[in-house]
Parts: sequence; structure tokens; C-alpha cells
Amino acid sequence: MASYDTRDFSFTFSAPRTRAQRIARIETLATMLDTAFIVPGTNFRFGFDGLIGLVPGIGDAVTTALSLWLVKEAHALGAPKHLIVRMLGNIAIDGVVGAVPLLGDAFDLVWKSNRRNMHLLRGHLDRETGR
Repeated sequence: MASYDTRDFSFTFSAPRTRAQRIARIETLATMLDTAFIVPGTNFRFGFDGLIGLVPGIGDAVTTALSLWLVKEAHALGAPKHLIVRMLGNIAIDGVVGAVPLLGDAFDLVWKSNRRNMHLLRGHLDRETGR
């Protein structure tokens, strides 16, 4: 009879992530939400936030939830309270203005709150590692 190590059959829903893996994951999410696509022949970029936001009602709720997850990860990475508050402010502006029909959809294409938040987080992380 064969002998099996129980570790061969272990399963976790969420494997532990290193700091670098977390940063890469939220960077990828911010890019997908705000700048994943480019309009051919221009420098204009947009992401799934602008596309999903076109779905009345639920679209903005879904993208706001994804944006809040990014802030949760920033908190887990040790971002200070004042930075978290600024990030939440960016999301609040995006969520409130984004909820306005047509104007909000256009605003989503320009505001890019997730890229703004990643810029804030990157600045903090760069200062932190520079110490």
C-alpha cells in the first residue's frame, strides 16, 4: 500500500502572498480598471471601470467594490491612515459623480481613481523603502 504525505493534498483558498506579490496584484487591478485599453490612433486610455460603469445601477457598485478592495490591500501593506483617507476620497468622488447618468460615465474615463490611488500608494512605499 502506498504512503501519502498529507501535505500533498492540502488546499488553501488564498495562498499567502509576499509584499511584492500583493503590490503587483493591486497594480494589475488598477491598470485593468483604469487604463487597460487604448483608443487606436490616440493616447487615450480607459479600462473596465468605464465599461462596467455603463451598466445602470450595478456597474458603479461593482467597480466601487473593486476599488475598495484595492484600499483594503493598501491598508494591509501598512499605508497610514491619512493615505487611506485620501484613497477613500478618490473613490467617493468617482462613485458619487460616476452615478450620474452620462456625465458620470464620461467622468469615469477621465478621473481614474484607481491609478490615482496607486500613485499615492507607490509614493508612500517608495518613501518607506528609502528610509
